Amino acid sequence: MKVLAIAVSNIRRMLRERSNIFFVFIFPIAIILLIGAQFGGGVDPAVGLYLGDDGRLATGIAEEIESDERLDVLRYENDEDLTVAVERGHIQGGVLLPAGMDEVAASGEQVTIEFVARPDGFGQQLQQVVAAAVSRVMTPVTAAQFASAETGTDFFIALDVAVSGGVPAPGLTVETSALGEAVFPDTLGQFDLGAAQQLVLFVFLTALTGSAALIMTRQLGISHRMLSTPTSIRTIVVGEGSGRWATAMVQGLYIMAATFLLFRVNWGDPVGAFLLLITFAAVGAGAGTLMGSIFQNDQQAAGISVVLSIGLAALGGSMIPAELFSDTMQKVAHITPHAWALDGFAELVRRGGNTADILPELGVLAAYALVLILLSAWRLRIAITRP
Repeated sequence: MKVLAIAVSNIRRMLRERSNIFFVFIFPIAIILLIGAQFGGGVDPAVGLYLGDDGRLATGIAEEIESDERLDVLRYENDEDLTVAVERGHIQGGVLLPAGMDEVAASGEQVTIEFVARPDGFGQQLQQVVAAAVSRVMTPVTAAQFASAETGTDFFIALDVAVSGGVPAPGLTVETSALGEAVFPDTLGQFDLGAAQQLVLFVFLTALTGSAALIMTRQLGISHRMLSTPTSIRTIVVGEGSGRWATAMVQGLYIMAATFLLFRVNWGDPVGAFLLLITFAAVGAGAGTLMGSIFQNDQQAAGISVVLSIGLAALGGSMIPAELFSDTMQKVAHITPHAWALDGFAELVRRGGNTADILPELGVLAAYALVLILLSAWRLRIAITRP
């Protein structure tokens, strides 16, 4: 009961700290929302279209862009309305198809198509999608221009031949297939990737910054007063370690529940996800208790905890997915427990795995937790009994 009382006391202390209302409950959800809105999948970006006329090329490009299921395409009556819509953020980009494109192409001149977007990374990615659609329509135009110039054939007749693929060669068939496996499946939700990354980051951060509270407990003499009661040193050590674990669990369970309710984040097999959270929170608790038993100044411990947490999170793949790292950096990333936790969530969320599939990740995290908990218990015993 005393161990539970110490753990509950740590949770109450965390909840009573006013700054934690923002950093524990609001800030993580805001970061997940921001990452999902900017880089998440599962969302159809809005693209505006303005057609200067209903010519063949303008109509073909418009139909090609509208056929892309990844895009939500809106047509505008004039180019000014489209540009204003982009500036105000109503749409992410716009394509301006000028009048007279057919005549310009027939004369052998280069056709100019304008694309407008906001100056951010998302606009650049959208431009590549639009450019690919435009290229599929304009590639036969280049061939038709060359054929018309060389043979004197009417441009539009040459264009019909180019679009149809020209004269087919007998006995020749072309097959197209995609090789390899996509890093991120199409079924991955808009917020699924960012939610797992931020869960790992903030659970460890909350556990590690809790070392400051442990130091204050020693500085204020609370630990020594507990020793003056019929409370063993083992009870205090286990209770303080349980307090770090409990605060990390509160943070993790809150992120899981909030992202599921607000963003419908898929956490995969609930049993596997819960076990990953338990073991990773134990890693954070061991690290936080160890920090709290080593440092004597709570402000120093808090500052180092933030830097260390963010550094390990970045190395482990909480900032940029580890799948985008080089092979060498992926191996280095697995020095951190963050990478193993994210591997486990990736197996559950992206590949539909179950608890049995993440046993290696759970085993590694349990080993991290065991080593850190034993070290922290040894150091905390020394720190509490020191005169």
